[in-house]
Amino acid sequence: MIEVFGVRHHGPGSAQAVREGLARLRPDAILIEGPPEADALVRFAAGCEPPVALLAHVPGDPSRSAFWPFAVFSPEWQAILYGTRHGVPIRFCDLPAAHLLAPQGGGERGVRDPIGELAAAAGHDDPERWWEDAVEHRPGAASQFEVIGEAMAALREGYTPDAFEARREAYMRRVLRATVKAGHERIAVVCGAWHVPALAGSPPPVKADDALLRGLPKVKAALAWVPWTYERLAIRSGYGAGVGSPGWYHHLFTVADRPVERWLGAAGAVLREEGLAVSSAHVIEAVRLAGSLAALRGRPLPGLSEVTEAARAVLCEGDELRVALIQRRMVVGDRLGHVGDDAPLVPLQRDLREQQRHLRLHPATREEQAAREEQVVMAVREERAGTVVRELELDLRRTLDLGRSHLLHRLRLLGVPWGVPGEARGRGTFRESWRLEWRPEFDLALIESAALGTTVETAATRRVLDLAPTGQSLGELAATVEKCLLAELPGALPGVLAALSERAALDADITHLMTALPAIVRAHRYGDVRGTPAEGLAAVARSMLDRIRAGLPAALPGLSGRAAGAMLAQVDGVHAAVDLLGDPAARERWLATLLAICDTSGAHGLVEGRLTRILLDAGALADAERRLARATSRGGGPARAAAWIEGFLAGGGLLLVHDARLLDLVDAWMSGLSGEQFTEVLPLLRRTFGGFAVPERRAIGERVRSGAGGARPEREIDERRAAAAGRTVLTILGRAHG
Repeated sequence: MIEVFGVRHHGPGSAQAVREGLARLRPDAILIEGPPEADALVRFAAGCEPPVALLAHVPGDPSRSAFWPFAVFSPEWQAILYGTRHGVPIRFCDLPAAHLLAPQGGGERGVRDPIGELAAAAGHDDPERWWEDAVEHRPGAASQFEVIGEAMAALREGYTPDAFEARREAYMRRVLRATVKAGHERIAVVCGAWHVPALAGSPPPVKADDALLRGLPKVKAALAWVPWTYERLAIRSGYGAGVGSPGWYHHLFTVADRPVERWLGAAGAVLREEGLAVSSAHVIEAVRLAGSLAALRGRPLPGLSEVTEAARAVLCEGDELRVALIQRRMVVGDRLGHVGDDAPLVPLQRDLREQQRHLRLHPATREEQAAREEQVVMAVREERAGTVVRELELDLRRTLDLGRSHLLHRLRLLGVPWGVPGEARGRGTFRESWRLEWRPEFDLALIESAALGTTVETAATRRVLDLAPTGQSLGELAATVEKCLLAELPGALPGVLAALSERAALDADITHLMTALPAIVRAHRYGDVRGTPAEGLAAVARSMLDRIRAGLPAALPGLSGRAAGAMLAQVDGVHAAVDLLGDPAARERWLATLLAICDTSGAHGLVEGRLTRILLDAGALADAERRLARATSRGGGPARAAAWIEGFLAGGGLLLVHDARLLDLVDAWMSGLSGEQFTEVLPLLRRTFGGFAVPERRAIGERVRSGAGGARPEREIDERRAAAAGRTVLTILGRAHG
């Protein structure tokens, strides 16, 4: 006896019906749509917590991989659970992954939506809504498989499958015949509803199926269980059976009674956790509204659209941000699966675990992490994403710490930010500080990178080489060189350096050169400190600096205020890079360029003031007072003078505290402004002095009040006007007039 259960992938109604159908049939063999290479992995399913997926990939080829996800509400998963619990043999019967992943392995793939066609035939324009009404809201109906099979047979009348589909169904029939030949008498087949007529009807001759499958291209494919998420299940991303509301489907499958009431009650709890006022009366009214909407629309039960509209109107009071919160947390959900520790790992995962053991750098176990997250949630409920992090201080002169640093940087290149760099507590470039926080979803990123290489080093190298030559700007290439050195990827460095040198030689945009130079110099310094060879970086940096020096004077005139601010940030970055380069001759040439720019007119006041401050701090300027006096003279205008002062004082206010002459010049300029002029420059002045530290502002105020420097004349006080101001202040303070 062969019974074919035609299902919708990830359909809770189909899953419930499959569970009931298997209990009734009590099969002695179960065939499931999926890659046959996964037959050996079925026994590990008992240790998995869905959502999980079967990953098939071609080792060494990142472009060839495929996933078969399973949720708790997937009919296939329920069939797997039944088989493992009752000792029933399970075989996957779809076209092998070795053929699917090969070039033109299954032929051209056609696309057809049978549910959409059935919905249209029933007069519905929304296939999801029609399927909910016909199947998902009628779970466990004994006759649904027979009805679905008849419907699909009607749809396929006169239909000729394309080459890919024909080969898939031919292989399904081949596995079914082999199962019958093996002596099994009660066989259950769980497959997509569309394939039911091809398996339950009169099969074509064996020779015809063999001819379809003969000569298929083949590659070596590796398979493994990997954790999955509902968020990834909600997007199709190469998998054609994704669902838009996995959280809703999980609720329908796992809740035994009153699904609408429990859903809206949970939605109210989600909003209350965010500090929003939602009472029991709100939930009751939302349930009534959802039921009324379903009745008006002729639906057997409120569906997702009805409960969403009810939540929007009653619980969220029309606020779309609250609706989006329910959508993210409940409709999609943040559930993450887990693969048992005894399950086979992809080579990249195994290499990471081996390196973690060797470097004594293990993440928290799953149980420890769950306990910590529970403690954090109970202690600080508003910080839902908070977890306990581990602080790690590294001394790169130690071999163990250097290896840890390499591993953490390589993982970041692979999109696994297990470690987040921080500021080292000690001084010197031999120190690194990290904040470590392992999250289970990092396993997904590792699996996605598994096709890049079998080790963390080779995968990171491949990722860098794939990105470096194509589409990266000069600044991005410079940052990539720095990352290669931090991660110690000698296999990637020559290619990236070649691309950088070529791009630097051709790029005539000075802003691109200024953006890239700091990263190049840091990479050169890291190469010295970390013992990583990076020949040629110093020469590239000096060449780029010479081009910056040649182009900077022409790039500064005519800049607007915003453009001048952006240019200042780049100038500061280049200046810091020149100091880090450690080349006295290059530093002297750079300072000479800045001095020549200050001696010529045309630069924005903000830029000229900042360059003057850089030269003063570098000991290359002896006439700062004269330049400040010239900048604040009446001929330049108050706006330019304020911009000059903002740039000059951007390095901090201590200069005015320790240099009384400069303070008196600024004070005299401000005191000489008219009321209109002072109002005009006040925003710039507020921004300038507001950036100083509080002690600096206090010290400057004390210096001004005490008349430090002796250059400020005494001012007469108008007692009458001062008395009026005094009365106002006393009134504000609530004190009686004196």
